[in-house]
Order: sequence, then C-alpha cells, then structure tokens
Amino acid sequence: MATLVTFHAHPDDECLRTAGVMRKAVEDGHRVVLVVATRGEVGEVPDGFLAEGEKLEDRRVQEAHAAAKILGVERVEFLGYRDSGMMGEATNDDPACFWQADVEAAAVQLAVILREESASVLTVYDDNGDYGHPDHIQVHRVGVRAAELAGTPRVFQATFNREFMQRGFDAAVEEGLMPPEARPNPPENVEFGKPEAEITAAVDVSKYVDAKRAAMRAHPSQISEDTFMLAMPDEAFAFAFGTEWYIRAGQGPGITETDLMAGL
Repeated sequence: MATLVTFHAHPDDECLRTAGVMRKAVEDGHRVVLVVATRGEVGEVPDGFLAEGEKLEDRRVQEAHAAAKILGVERVEFLGYRDSGMMGEATNDDPACFWQADVEAAAVQLAVILREESASVLTVYDDNGDYGHPDHIQVHRVGVRAAELAGTPRVFQATFNREFMQRGFDAAVEEGLMPPEARPNPPENVEFGKPEAEITAAVDVSKYVDAKRAAMRAHPSQISEDTFMLAMPDEAFAFAFGTEWYIRAGQGPGITETDLMAGL
C-alpha cells in the first residue's frame, strides 16, 4: 500500500479534477489523503440556500467531508488560508488569503503532512492553475515546493486536455447528447488546461465516473443539478470525465503513464 495525497484549492475542486484517480487508488488498495488550502469562503450560493446564521465556509467543509467519504478518502486536512476569489478581485489583496501566502511557509505546512503520510504521490495543478485562478496557481507553487521539502518522489499536475475537451463538446452537440446552448464557453482571454502535446499521463477512470458524479453532487452549494456537468446525459458525462489528465516533469513527450500509482 502506498499513499496518494491530493492537494486542492477549495472544497469541490477534488471531485472536478482528481476524483477518478482518488477512487481508483482506494480500490487498488492504497491510502488517499485530501488536503485543501482554503474553505471556499468566496464561493457563491443562491439566496436562501444557507440556513439562517450558517456560514458558507462551514457548509463547504461539510460537503468536502461528504465527498471524501464517497471517494474513500481516509484523511481530510485544511491548511486554513482564506479563499482568494477570482483573479483581479479585491479579495486577492486580503493578507489572509492563499494568494498572499508565503509560498515557503505554506509548503512547510503541506510538507509536514506529506512526511506524516510517507506520501509516494502528490497531485497539484498545472502552472496556470487550470485557468488562471490565483488559488490554483498557488497550489502548483506550494505543492511543488512541499514535495521538494518532503522528498515526495512523484508529483503530478492535474490539468485539462484542451483539444480533447473541445472535441468532446463538439461531438456531444453533433450527436444530440448536449444542446448547443449547454456547451461551456470559457471567458475571453482565459486559457483552460494545457495543449495535448504537453500532457504526459492519461488515466482511464471510466469505472469510477458514478463515484465521481456522486462526489460532485455532495457539493450542492457549488455544483447545482442544472450545471452542465450534472445535467449532461450519462454517456456524455462518462466521455467527458472518464479520463483524467496529468503532467509529470521528466516524462513524455506524449503519454507515458496511465496510472499514478503504478509499481507502488
């Protein structure tokens, strides 16, 4: 048995990016630990969603634990930083937010957990944080440094395969699995994921898409039933989320790995 630590920015990020490899690792007999930098204080919810006096961050922590249980996670830790919000927002300037955190100090916090767990594998995000979110970029910076401090041998950068994602949406619309208006449109001047040529690992998680979708549903404060991810037909969901994509320094060119825990 080896240990996989997945490091994320906010509650719900884990189910969107690494839920498949998390569940796969559990079913292959490994230990999985989830570390979250913030409690997602700046997330948005509809009016009336929260109970009177309930704080969003408390709800999001509960949701993270619920999703973790679905995925088989054995330990959940929060580093205690504040959600920074989207890039360019005033919340980026909060001295308590993750974007303002000292990278070395935050890395030391994470490295303590990596050492405690004798982690063999750590997942972070790519250097653009998937789409330029400040907390996601900081996860990359902090995670890479923490792995150096702790001597964690494998660091995988979770990302989106830009071309695969576009091909999938186009095919779903053409085959009538998704109405054209449901196709996500990224904001202008925002790059999602990485080019296919930069990706070095593709993990088939199609066996675990039901668990992945259930984990998404465990985050109703952020992922409502009418979001495109939960509203799409099962076949389209399996296609879109049945593979998880990663980059590992020193691997490639092309896909050279199909299991983050191979050989452990």
